[in-house]
Amino acid sequence: MKYGRTFNFSAGPAMMPEPVLEEIRDEMMNYRGSGMCVMEMSHRSKVFQQIIDEAEQDLRDLMGIPGNYKVLFIQGGATLQFSMIPMNLMKNGKAVYIETGAWSKKAIAEAKKVGEVIVAASSKDENFTYVPDCSDLDIPDDTDYVYICENETIHGVTWNKLPNTKGHVLVSDQSSMFLSKPCNVSDYGMIYAGVQKNVGPAGMVVVIIREDLIRDDLTDLPIYLQYKTHADAGSMYNTPNCWAIYCCGKVFKYLKSIGGLEVMHQRNIEKAKVMYDFLDASKMFTGTVRPEFRSLMNIPFVTESKELDAEVVAATKAAGYDNLKGHKSVGGLRASVYNAMPKEGVEALVEFLKKFEAEHTV
Repeated sequence: MKYGRTFNFSAGPAMMPEPVLEEIRDEMMNYRGSGMCVMEMSHRSKVFQQIIDEAEQDLRDLMGIPGNYKVLFIQGGATLQFSMIPMNLMKNGKAVYIETGAWSKKAIAEAKKVGEVIVAASSKDENFTYVPDCSDLDIPDDTDYVYICENETIHGVTWNKLPNTKGHVLVSDQSSMFLSKPCNVSDYGMIYAGVQKNVGPAGMVVVIIREDLIRDDLTDLPIYLQYKTHADAGSMYNTPNCWAIYCCGKVFKYLKSIGGLEVMHQRNIEKAKVMYDFLDASKMFTGTVRPEFRSLMNIPFVTESKELDAEVVAATKAAGYDNLKGHKSVGGLRASVYNAMPKEGVEALVEFLKKFEAEHTV
């Protein structure tokens, strides 16, 4: 790591690739001869239009997004989508949700304010340590969509096989695994992701939505809450989060430059393996998720007590490994190893934890 930077294991906002940060630094005072920073320029300018156009095209290239899907950059982060999705997609007022952790649980609570929510499967019975079998769900014919959180940031569980929606639209929250591996966009009606985990600074969500799901009959819904508004205006109905779009665009180009999502996925597999191999061999530290459902992005683990957990967190922070405290709702420890976390960061953390364990084991 350069410039005295720390290995930041935060669940978000999270690390960004150093080459991207260096490029942003170099353009900070004068973006490509414009005489100003991107944060200062008009979103209506030709310069910024090129930035947003390139960002969208690079994302389309990375993911192979079909032409009948819109790419939207919307303010409000992923949490706003908990409400926007049912408001826009509940034609019949009914949706099926799969409960696999804290974020799908929050989405369920918001959707219930809009219409009928059927929780067709849940892993609550084992504290969200696995993804339930969704090969034969009970889905009513008039269900508008099936909703999943494809990677649960807090509980560290991930979907390895998409649910059988029996012909219904699949909506996925990919916030904490977005662009971490190849994705067949056609399998989904809509994908969305808060960008502050794997792509850029906080304050924006990327929405990838099939055009036939964008409705023009929602006259009573506030205009900013309609996907049509953002689609028709090219994500610039009002002043967008220009800085986030610019930074995300840089990350998209970076991912293309290293070989795309296949290369990124392989790096993520190798990186997570370092951590999981250590946890499986350790006598002090234990992973909390069933092996077959372990996330490549968020790795929760615990010791024998809350007191020892706290001691580990303090020791790692003092040693320069930051944000390893588990989410307040579950406790323990958690290492988030998103795309920008280098493998050497995980290796260094594991070496430190091995040393800690050796020094604290009688």
